[in-house]
Amino acid sequence: MSGVADMFRLDGKRILITGASSGIGAHFALVAAGAGAEVVAAARREDRLAELAERIEATGGWVRTVALDVTDAASCADALKKAGPLDILVNNAGVSNLGPAAKTDDDEWQRVIDTNLTGPFRLARDAMALNIAEGRQGVVVNVASILASRAAKSVAAYAASKAGIANLTRALALEWATKGIRVNALAPGYFDTEINEDALAGEVGDKIRRRIPMSRFGELDDLTGPFLLLASDASRFMTGSLVTVDGGQSAGV
Repeated sequence: MSGVADMFRLDGKRILITGASSGIGAHFALVAAGAGAEVVAAARREDRLAELAERIEATGGWVRTVALDVTDAASCADALKKAGPLDILVNNAGVSNLGPAAKTDDDEWQRVIDTNLTGPFRLARDAMALNIAEGRQGVVVNVASILASRAAKSVAAYAASKAGIANLTRALALEWATKGIRVNALAPGYFDTEINEDALAGEVGDKIRRRIPMSRFGELDDLTGPFLLLASDASRFMTGSLVTVDGGQSAGV
């Protein structure tokens, strides 16, 4: 059994996690540190990153924090420079939108696309270009959504960006497979985190919950296994995959 468990370890791997100041990103940082990784936690809210670093260091983990705005090319370049050569990149930073498409202006559309799609492409391109040039293997884990393959009302920009992430994952996987770079994505369903706590509150949340076969929203620990699978050598023959974690919601119509 120890050999199986060892497959999911990240000992000595340098991993950069975006959007690590809260929610899923912070959870991934804690899990990665617990699995032996050298964690570079990146986000805009540096005070929250400092709190996360304290939690990781209290358990004996290795952590470095870097300020990062994924919509800003200069900020991305600076974060990658401070992070150093990466073994694993986790593109988790994301924003949502809520409102009718007819009332979504250009600025709101661009905010969502720049954060959820352009930023991940830029970071993956630049981080893995260095690995390819140096002949080093690498792993990219993108965070998509079940809305990458289905739609919902009032989130046109978000759904489009996550569909883009899913196909970006496949495209990069095909292009980099012979370079030793694996690219996969997680597609979470409805998780009660800061990004969607308002949308899942009250009557709307009750309606969504009733459509989930397991009759509940996801909890952060539900992502631990899938995350470690894709980040570790346990998925060494997987690339271009979209791993869905949604309590069975995507299984139905």
